Amino acid sequence: MAAHQSTEWRTVCEKFRLAQELSEIESRKDPENNPFRSKYKARDLLKEIHCSLVKIHIEEEEEGEDDNEADGGSMQIAEGEPGNECGKTCTGDSPAGLRAARLAVLQYYLGVNHIETEELSAGEQHLMNCMKLIDKCTTTRENVSLFIQARNQLGILWAGRDEIEKAQGFLEIAESMYLLYMKEDGQPPLDLQDYFVSEGEELSQQEKIRRFEMAYTHTLYYLAQVYKNLEQYERSGQYCHSTLQRQLEYKQFVPLEWAINAATLSQYYITKTRYMEARHCLAAASVIATLAGEIPSEAAAKESDAECEKREELLQKRAEIARCWIKYCLNLMQDAKKLLEDNIGELDLDRQEELKRARQNEEEEKEKGRKSAILFGSSDTFDSICSLEEKISSMLPLDFEEARSIFLVGQSYVAQAKEYFAMDGHVTDHIEILQDHSALFKVLAFFEQDLERRCKMHKRRVDLLEPICKDLNAQYYLLICRQLQFELAESYYEMMDLKLAVADKQDQPDVHTIKKFNNLCSSSMKYYQMFLDSIRSPEGKFPEKLEDEVLRPALVAKFRVARLQSKLISNNLATQLENLNHSLESYSFIVQYCEENPEAKKAVETELELSNEMVSLLPLKINRIRSNMASCN
Repeated sequence: MAAHQSTEWRTVCEKFRLAQELSEIESRKDPENNPFRSKYKARDLLKEIHCSLVKIHIEEEEEGEDDNEADGGSMQIAEGEPGNECGKTCTGDSPAGLRAARLAVLQYYLGVNHIETEELSAGEQHLMNCMKLIDKCTTTRENVSLFIQARNQLGILWAGRDEIEKAQGFLEIAESMYLLYMKEDGQPPLDLQDYFVSEGEELSQQEKIRRFEMAYTHTLYYLAQVYKNLEQYERSGQYCHSTLQRQLEYKQFVPLEWAINAATLSQYYITKTRYMEARHCLAAASVIATLAGEIPSEAAAKESDAECEKREELLQKRAEIARCWIKYCLNLMQDAKKLLEDNIGELDLDRQEELKRARQNEEEEKEKGRKSAILFGSSDTFDSICSLEEKISSMLPLDFEEARSIFLVGQSYVAQAKEYFAMDGHVTDHIEILQDHSALFKVLAFFEQDLERRCKMHKRRVDLLEPICKDLNAQYYLLICRQLQFELAESYYEMMDLKLAVADKQDQPDVHTIKKFNNLCSSSMKYYQMFLDSIRSPEGKFPEKLEDEVLRPALVAKFRVARLQSKLISNNLATQLENLNHSLESYSFIVQYCEENPEAKKAVETELELSNEMVSLLPLKINRIRSNMASCN
């Protein structure tokens, strides 16, 4: 290249560097009323570079023609005009290929620039121009990164337009290009910025590798979103996991963002009962979140807006991770309960022993085989992640002690989550955390064989939820109020059943026991009735046809109220008669509703069967009491 061209080339490179700086750094400082100021300046520079480049390439071609003539015409220039010089046989390192690649890089950056300034059609056009310039070239070390990044951008563009399958096509080609290149070559490829640097300013091999791997990580990340939108959840989970692994490996992550993504992935694994993977994601999330630094004190937050913002973000994200841990503990225990319960919902001791024997032989080997594929971390964080994993099992608990150890971990995360999601300012989140805490007590009670201790666990549920339920305004939080009312009714109902089981073991329950039992029945009925009343119209009328979301809860509430009314203990025959009449009325409501609405039968098959029995039996019992009352008179 001639001297004047060298000077011109240095000017081109300087303009390119400035355009990158404007786009990536200065744009962050742009005012709200002119948010794209730096992007527009960068665009103007890129256009100037394009004009200079075409001029330089024309001069290079002319020099090439002169040299060719001097050599007797032995050299043939690839066909094409400036800006579209890439012929079918060119390679990335040929003169024609290099010219095409440089112009393609400019088209790429112009495309990205237009997309970032919300001019999507123009952005698409530039990216397609980039593709046309290089698509006929052989994939080489010089252009593979550009091939992948152009397709990444087009994938994002089409995904943003909800053309998911079109986005999938671009991204899957980018993925296959990377895999093929790594198989056939694997050397550090040229980075996009390498096309516009003066001699001696090239990127290091290590930096080239980092940038290339970052481009491929982005491919995997976008594919994860695409597969999620296509409801291919298994593939999406795999790509999310690979993305997170690579981000750590190549140190391409923002700690809090990475931690939240890992914690979110854990929730997918939970739905698939893959608790080892879920635990690993959560342990990594907790460890990586600490890399974001210490939480500023309240005093520091009051003195500085930046410190206040940092404190808020750190507290929130760590509380969100704590909530994911709560879900892990709760689901692990609930899945164990499903596996261990008999047909009436009690612990099946034979099944428990069978599963314990099977686990000794199988579970540990199975875990070893899967572990190597899911590991996160570097030498700096790996030990911390493993240490945190050791504090909680990833295997289903099979007895009370195992369940209790998981419960205690879950309870500690409840305390952490409540620190940020306080009732003042985070009503819905705070109540959801309390509901999860209540659910932890409920499932722990399943593993407890001592009836009195089980009863106390349900009492803890009441203590958690009852104050909130009393204070909450049903006008603004109707759905939450209904959930709390039903759960409180259920908690008292469980306690009533347990007290009944204890009383059955006694020859004759004392007055205190009877009073306690009746109070539990009344409390349960009160909350079931509150739930049922919430379904009534403003005029107080119960709906003739129940909405799908309240159908089963409403009929179950009616069924349990009927049972509770029949269980109330009284020595007074008139009171007994009144209670049984109320019970018969509630059972009859269920039977009549299902006759009038046959589609409801499936929702309450067991309750309907028992209600039909009681509608037949209760009148006999009522008549006997009436006879006794008549004889007494």
